[in-house]
Amino acid sequence: MSKNSNPIIIVAGEPKSVFLELYFKSFQKFKKNPLILIANKKLLKDQMKLLKNNKPLRILNIKKKTHYSNLNNKKINLIDIPLNYKNLSSLKIKDTNIYIKRSFDTALEILKKNKNFNLINGPIIKKSFLNKKYLGITEYLGSKYNKLDKVVMLIYNKNFSVSPLTTHIPLKDVFKKISKRMITNHVKQIQKFFIKKLKKKPSFGVTGLNPHCESNYLSSEENNIIKPAIKMLQKKKFNISGPFPADTIFIKENIRKFDVIIGMYHDQVLAPVKAIHEFDAINITLGLPFIRISPDHGPNEKMLGKNLSNPLSLFQAINFLDNN
Repeated sequence: MSKNSNPIIIVAGEPKSVFLELYFKSFQKFKKNPLILIANKKLLKDQMKLLKNNKPLRILNIKKKTHYSNLNNKKINLIDIPLNYKNLSSLKIKDTNIYIKRSFDTALEILKKNKNFNLINGPIIKKSFLNKKYLGITEYLGSKYNKLDKVVMLIYNKNFSVSPLTTHIPLKDVFKKISKRMITNHVKQIQKFFIKKLKKKPSFGVTGLNPHCESNYLSSEENNIIKPAIKMLQKKKFNISGPFPADTIFIKENIRKFDVIIGMYHDQVLAPVKAIHEFDAINITLGLPFIRISPDHGPNEKMLGKNLSNPLSLFQAINFLDNN
């Protein structure tokens, strides 16, 4: 490991997931930054056996800082996390949740001591792990640093990215949550990231909340919240425009105009961006002391062991951190 490298901590996440398969397909292609996998050793070996994909292991001890020196990706650098199971079919939700929490706790302990490390996590079944306490992993990690209201979800692709103003909340609650301050803080976080990491000042397009940005009522979120927030940011020289109807902003000629499209709610921007980019996008959490990325796919348990899953999103996640 060179002095200029920035090791990447990778939390494997859900045991019943194709993530380890994707990891096997990806890790040896990267030379610059060493990858440190946090997973269960038995689970890893079982997956290797199932996929007929034997890789050499190097077991790390997080208590010994010397274990982070001279790392490379010729072997899987593994931090072994206990997991109580005999086989995946008998694995209990309680044991899965303990395992995932230990994995994140271990990752955060390392990240607090090593400021140049970054984080990738595999997919998590949020409903069982978060147990309604947090809206998503973005918010779960934000709570660990008292930044629950400051974290931002950015679905990044080099051609254009999207960011939902609200994340995993019911549609009926969206209008209660959005505010001028929320929009301005959101845009500032994203621009800060683009300038620092990508060396460019981004252009923003903002969607409305209501169909066609219209309302049958005298007042609307567009007139009362979204337009005033955009005008405030324009006065501060942000390259931002809108609000635009969500049903037309994703037409090809429109998306070429923007680096980032900000929507009012999750599916308003994530549905079209996944249809356009498919696996070629990554979920970046902004506002933490480190960069956290999650590949833009779920556990996909039904594909477990078939060796047919597409590693592109994980590849792009590692590639982004390798080059920025």
